Amino acid sequence: MKVAVLLSGGLDSSTCLAQAVKTHGSEEVFALSIQYGQKHQREIKSAGDIARRYGVALKFLDLSGIFAESQSALLSHSKNDIVHASYSEQLNELGGSGTVSTYVPFRNGLMLSAAAACAQSLGASEVWYGAHRDDAAGRAYPDCTPEFVAAMNTAIYEGTGHEVRLHAPFINMNKADIVKLGLKLKVPYELTWSCYEGGDRPCGQCGTCIDRLEAFHKNGVRDPLETPEEV
Repeated sequence: MKVAVLLSGGLDSSTCLAQAVKTHGSEEVFALSIQYGQKHQREIKSAGDIARRYGVALKFLDLSGIFAESQSALLSHSKNDIVHASYSEQLNELGGSGTVSTYVPFRNGLMLSAAAACAQSLGASEVWYGAHRDDAAGRAYPDCTPEFVAAMNTAIYEGTGHEVRLHAPFINMNKADIVKLGLKLKVPYELTWSCYEGGDRPCGQCGTCIDRLEAFHKNGVRDPLETPEEV
């Protein structure tokens, strides 16, 4: 069965790709890397590196025009800075629930719709993406929740004439669980990129950097992208 995997170049999506390749074989998998107007291109480079490592075809889509009016801190035209705090701290500031500053309006909904169109056009039966429980917590990223996944699966399945389904294998897992799986799969995490700031080294202070470091430490291993002072 042929499948399409949304590949950002980050830890979660790279592990998702590794799982898809293990399940279906590299010849049955292709990856989609999407430009949405993000502040840096570092993750795009990582997506290419990961796709090459797994020997899968990589297709690029540009959806950046759709987000031209958004002021999400992740976008290159935004005047808002990336918050240097954990997601739990950010959610506490919001009273325990609400979208964080790095949420991009309905980004995953648009990406998955585009991926479904590509998948159906290329004869793929599933679209895989790496949403997980930590991102859904407090509805920080509402387009990562189980409710969203179920609704998008229904929309994709019905909208493709029952030819394509959505698969989110990590929806009931946290980031530490994903790292545990990835270590078993020997995912080349040194090639991945999670930091929202770009640059040559991860900042270690944005929400996704903090979550990533914690996930590795909970597994008793060092993140290959850690700097000495973070160890």
